[in-house]
Amino acid sequence: MAATSSTPAGMKTPDQADSLVTRYADVRGWSKRLVEGLQTEDFLLQSMPDASPAKWHLAHTTWFFETFVLAKNDPAYQPVSKDFSFLFNSYYNAVGERHPRAERGLLSRPSMDEVWNYRRETDERMAAFLTSEPATEWLSIVELGLHHEQQHQELLLTDIKHAFSRNLLKPALVTDPLATKNMKTVEARWIPFDENVVEIGHDADGSFCFDNELPRHRVFLEPFEIASRLVTCGEYLEFINDRGYERPEFWLSEGWDAVQANDWEMPLYWQETENAWHHFTLHGRQPIDLASPVCHVNLYEADAYARWKGCRLPTEAEWEHAAQIELEKETAIPQWHPQAALDDEDRQWMGHVWQWTGSQYTPYPGYRAAAGALGEYNGKFMCNQHVLRGSSCATPASHRRPTYRNFFHASKRWQFTGIRLARSC
Repeated sequence: MAATSSTPAGMKTPDQADSLVTRYADVRGWSKRLVEGLQTEDFLLQSMPDASPAKWHLAHTTWFFETFVLAKNDPAYQPVSKDFSFLFNSYYNAVGERHPRAERGLLSRPSMDEVWNYRRETDERMAAFLTSEPATEWLSIVELGLHHEQQHQELLLTDIKHAFSRNLLKPALVTDPLATKNMKTVEARWIPFDENVVEIGHDADGSFCFDNELPRHRVFLEPFEIASRLVTCGEYLEFINDRGYERPEFWLSEGWDAVQANDWEMPLYWQETENAWHHFTLHGRQPIDLASPVCHVNLYEADAYARWKGCRLPTEAEWEHAAQIELEKETAIPQWHPQAALDDEDRQWMGHVWQWTGSQYTPYPGYRAAAGALGEYNGKFMCNQHVLRGSSCATPASHRRPTYRNFFHASKRWQFTGIRLARSC
């Protein structure tokens, strides 16, 4: 996930400090609410190296505020624990050494009580700091820290989902039933766009953005069409039934090698039992709603499906241009699982799945990484990754925007990642 520097797009004026106090409390409180359904043993689960335990997410997001705000403002600052800087650093090399990522699940100590105390003490200190009329530049970093925590809220959900999926009891994090099931599939249509020179990227209007969304710049687009909704589970099942995972002609070379090496036959969490299809969700094991968007597919699977359909994935510039025009038709339902399109006007741009694009994650023209540790987060990852656009059902609503550039390696599929088709005219 991305982070940013204290760029003008992320700046807060002094008269916004009071609202930031409320926002800080809301975001931090939401992290606590997300884990209310966990048992003590669940907080330590790490089911794979890509994932982190819920305990680590809760501590790491606290470490951010302690490291980049509190300690920077007070030369005499005393940390809650001198060990936490090593244990809960993620990959900020400029800050110091860190505990190996793949071994975060071994941290039975500190205890959860100590982590909750860490959060409580840090929140008290942050509340005092925010009411002390700090300089504008520090308010910007606090805003960054809140968006950083929202990123980890999504990661926390996807990581615990993966861990629960490995449990033979198939526990559910969310006890409420899915609101919509077995809906009629809305017919997909093609939305045409003429060739054009368009602007993409954040417009630095004073609202928050990450630095990889800057600067706004011009892009020439050839004529193209983009699908009016996401690819559904039912449509992806047709690809499976047509032996899509057995036919190398649809796959990128690395993708085909990955299919063979990992014995992939269907999206992550899917299972066929007794002639019925089920998948694992945050609501536990559920029948697959064929009208809902397919998710937990990686770039290789998304690209193979698009080729099978005689289409392609959109570029990130095409996606953003189309979404900016069509976004007022968005009618996403707040859920913990992507939902079927409600009608012809529901474009599913946001709030369902992150949508793979055909674009490599590279810097925009004129991009400059920030100096210091906060500048490490984006620029150094601009290699061998692909851009995803939109947002998922696990993305906090206030964290969604059409210029957001998410990015992952092509083989990853534990996030809520799905498919929107495009084609050239």
